[in-house]
Amino acid sequence: MNGGVVVENGFTYEEETHLTVLKTTLFFPGDGFTVYNCKGELVFRVDSYGPDARDKGELVLMDASGHCLVTVRRKRPSLHQRWEGFRGERTDGRKPIFSVRRSSIIGRSSVTVEVYGNPGEEYQIEGSFVQRCCTIYDAAKQSVAEIRRKVDASAHVVLGKDVFSLFLKPGFDGAFAMGLVLVLDQINGDDDYVADVSPDVHPINEDSNMSF
Repeated sequence: MNGGVVVENGFTYEEETHLTVLKTTLFFPGDGFTVYNCKGELVFRVDSYGPDARDKGELVLMDASGHCLVTVRRKRPSLHQRWEGFRGERTDGRKPIFSVRRSSIIGRSSVTVEVYGNPGEEYQIEGSFVQRCCTIYDAAKQSVAEIRRKVDASAHVVLGKDVFSLFLKPGFDGAFAMGLVLVLDQINGDDDYVADVSPDVHPINEDSNMSF
């Protein structure tokens, strides 16, 4: 599924892959993320500490060694919240490789992702990122990635929203998926993190049909 590579081929996997995403501060949306694979190895990180560290409308996704993979930047002015993604460090004159915007249809909560290139691709993100329960679909309406609440298997509890799971289907670009997570956090995260900075842990209902 080569069509799933948008940012970096090195972060596509032959089998379905489960990443753990940890928000490294609870007080301000977008302050930082670290992402680990199932072996506990660091895969991605985002650092934007301090009010003057970087333009608040711009975030950079790096690999474990600090190499910049993708920059996401809010487009201004924009009627609907619209963000653009750039491969590597964004520089003046460089063209974006994808854009993200809320659906303009009243009553619809989905987010549309347009990938530029030849041919272009379009993805839809449906569900609630605030609740850490959403799915990324390709143009054929096939699920290519999912964001789900993280479960502590030993304690049988659903962990707080500052740590969650990112499931990648085979061949889908993990760096691209994490770039979308950064945008979703900015679009949806402000009110959630101002209101909810306390631990959020829930027991699992053994009869529940939820899957993680």
